Amino acid sequence: MAEVAHAAGVSLATVSKVWNGRADVSDSTRQRVEELLRQQGYRGRRAWRQEAAGVIDVIFSEIDCAWEGEHLRGIEAAVHEAGVRLVVSSLERGETARRQLLQRLRAGRTDGAILATMTASGPLPAALTRLNVPIVALDPVRRTADLPRVDAANFDGARAATAHLLGLGHRRIGLVTGLGELVCSRARLDGFVAAHEEAGVPLHRDLVEQGDFDFPSGVVAGGRLLDRRHPPTAIFATSDLMALGVYEAARLRHVSIPDRLSVVGFDDLPSARWAAPPLTTVRQPLREMGRLAARTVLGLADGGRLDTQLVVRDSTAVCRDAA
Repeated sequence: MAEVAHAAGVSLATVSKVWNGRADVSDSTRQRVEELLRQQGYRGRRAWRQEAAGVIDVIFSEIDCAWEGEHLRGIEAAVHEAGVRLVVSSLERGETARRQLLQRLRAGRTDGAILATMTASGPLPAALTRLNVPIVALDPVRRTADLPRVDAANFDGARAATAHLLGLGHRRIGLVTGLGELVCSRARLDGFVAAHEEAGVPLHRDLVEQGDFDFPSGVVAGGRLLDRRHPPTAIFATSDLMALGVYEAARLRHVSIPDRLSVVGFDDLPSARWAAPPLTTVRQPLREMGRLAARTVLGLADGGRLDTQLVVRDSTAVCRDAA
């Protein structure tokens, strides 16, 4: 903006007014500044509230489970209230999809973008910032200090889940984590450790396995834990899909839940209620997170962290060893 102001012979404040669509700039100055902005690859921000129908983009790295669907329910409700349209994109096709998305956005066909999980890192945020597109990061997998963000209280949720198992008398608790470089994975691991420390119970680090937040990795990690010489009496899987994978690993080994193994998940997807037995899990307010992300990108809120809640169902019971 400073370079454009110098080239146009105007103040930085004038460039800012043009960029943000303010009316108190002469037509000749506006045209001169807009042309210089175009030459630099920038575009001005349109005031969506003044248009008949604005457009908000929500961009996922992939769409393959109820997790994304729950977020979309909340986003759709918020944009419907605001009278704007919603465009949903996925980057599953890699670089081709990202390039096509940016081509559309450069044409000025969006008023804001919600970047979900993996899409909030990498080159996409910088490219959208250069286009002057308002952005909010929804449950980002990495630190996004320069972006408004909406996420859940991962640490508190994991601590509550672990404290629940400890309160039932379990002392050998297995953990299935997500990828170590992800913010939510580290927070949930920290909550698991903190609950042990607060209860004065030794942590069995040999009972920690890494998954990938999906069902197959839960089957593999759960199998490794159950095949230990001294297997855990309870497993906390840090996503519902991995917890259901642990269910399958237990079924294959004829380990009954919760009689011989208690299981806790994290998310509270619809499938958690339908599982047999229904899964005790940490409820992430996924719809509320989507709704807050949409309101933030529309300038109606400021992002934030939403509370999690432990939902106790039938997959956990008092440890038989403790009894």
